[in-house]
Parts: sequence; C-alpha cells; structure tokens
Amino acid sequence: SIGDTNGIGPEIVLKALSDNRILDFITPVIYCSASMLSAHRKLMDLPALTHTNLEEGQEPKSKTLYVKKCWENDPEMNLGKETSQGGEYAVKSLKAATDDLAASKIDILVTAPINKHNVQGNNFNFPGHTEYLAKLSNVEDALMLMCADNLKVAVVSGHIPLKEVAKYLTKDKIQNALNLLNESLIKDFGISKPKIAVMGLNPHAGDNGVIGEEENEIISPVINDARNRGIMAFGPYSADGFFGSNTYTNYDGILAMYHDQGLVPFKSLSFGNGVNFTAGLPIVRTSPDHGTGYDIAGKNEASPSSFRNAIYLAIDVYRQRQLYKELNENP
Repeated sequence: SIGDTNGIGPEIVLKALSDNRILDFITPVIYCSASMLSAHRKLMDLPALTHTNLEEGQEPKSKTLYVKKCWENDPEMNLGKETSQGGEYAVKSLKAATDDLAASKIDILVTAPINKHNVQGNNFNFPGHTEYLAKLSNVEDALMLMCADNLKVAVVSGHIPLKEVAKYLTKDKIQNALNLLNESLIKDFGISKPKIAVMGLNPHAGDNGVIGEEENEIISPVINDARNRGIMAFGPYSADGFFGSNTYTNYDGILAMYHDQGLVPFKSLSFGNGVNFTAGLPIVRTSPDHGTGYDIAGKNEASPSSFRNAIYLAIDVYRQRQLYKELNENP
C-alpha cells in the first residue's frame, strides 16, 4: 500500500523497487495509480520504473512489477502537508490491498507509512495499521514487533496515551503479549526455544515496590507463570539499564510495557533499518520503522532502506511459516 500520498511513501516505494533484482524474489503489486507514481517520480527526477498495469481478474506473472489502480482521479499533490485527501487515498490503497489479501490474490502485505490523524473517518476508525488488520483478521490481539537483525522488541500497550498505560496493563494482557511474542519467535523466525526479556513498568522496575507495585503484583507473576508453562521469560528488567548495558543482546525477544519504552531504544539502535512486523495475524504484514516524513517529502532525501528491509523480512517470515507448517504437519 502506498501510504499517505503527501508523505515519503511513494518515494520509498519507487526507490525500493527500482532495482530489478528484487523481482527474483517477489512479484510486487503497488496499490495506487501509475499516473500518481509518475508524478512523484518526475518531481524528484527518479529513474523510470518499468511496470505493467494489473487489471481486475488478471493473473500476475513472475519477473514483473505491477501497479493496480484503486481510484479514478489522482489526489492533489501537497507534499509535506497533512491533508484529509492524503489520508483518504492512503485508506483507499490499504483497503484495495487488504481486499486482495483476503481473497488470496496476494501473499504478503507491506505498508508504506500513514498519518494516524488524517486517516480517521467512516472507512477507518483505528489507532493504526495493527488494530485495523487485527479487526479484519478477526483476531482479538495482535502484537507490534519491531525487528532489526537480532533485535526484536514488542510492546504490550501500543498506540494509547501514556497516562492510560498503567490502567491498561493487566495480567491477561501481558500474558497474551508474551504468548504471542513467544509463538511468533518460534513460527515466524525459526527460534525453537526463544529467550524473552520482560521490562518493568516503573523506573528501576519498581525498586521492590518503592516506586510502584505493578512489577510485584502484575508483571512478575506473569513471568513466573510463563516459566512454569515452558516459556523462557526473564525479568522484569529496568529498561534504561537493560538497553544501556547491552544486556538486550543476550535475548531473542524483548517485551516492553508501552510504546516509547520499547521503540525509543529500538530506533536509537537501528533507525533507518528496522522493520515493524505485526505478529499474531494469520497474514504476513510488515512496514518501515518510520512515519510519513513530511519534512523531507518530495525532496529526494528519503532512504528506502527500512522499506526494502520490510519487504525482505516479509519474504523470510512467509517462507518460515510455510516451513514450520510443513514440519509440523508432516513430522
């Protein structure tokens, strides 16, 4: 999906798919319009992108890049600005892609960045991609999992205000997130017995109740229960010392309690190369680890690295799921 049409989505898609070698691994389908892509390409003087228009009912062929038109009239180009039309067309692209995904016309979904504010409306009333895809998949819980090389960070509470985090966290929610992370590391990444570090909520992980009781009353009991069920969970750790001392390198996965606790260190360590993967869904969905980049939109400054890595990770997860299924159906 093309993301916000006034952000860097079209630029990073064009750049990531400009290398024809990627066609050895996938048959890409871009959901927008060829004329819109051409306008962005010409504005930034990017190389021409050889493509074929994918018509409804047409069977895609390998070694071909497709554009599937999902609107009649192109949006106005207001690069670098948040507009209602930019959000409206981002949703049109996303809906067209997810419709094809639901109909098994495509295998994986890689989403370019949206603006969580201007997409809100009758057709989209969700905090972000993760919640939207969970609803479409009839999944009660999905997990935002940030990936970069061996660093994998998930968060229990995603896109909610910080003041609501402590009220949001319950044993069940932490347990569900821990279960999803453990299962994803096994099925999606091929780690047979993953080691998972669990962060505390409060500074210094509560200091034995001096700075808060959530660790003693909620988080530690979940970790102990997980250990009893065979999940190798450890903690709760104080996030600052955990990341600052490189302790994170000893674990296959990390479960943070809230968005910035996990994503600030993750992006500090890997910004520009990380990938957002939605664990717990029956489909494979990835996206870059950055936003719409309004400040550099249209300036030919956006790096396609994260989006390209999102494509590669989606391929890897898709293949790993197939392998896992084969091994467990035919032991």
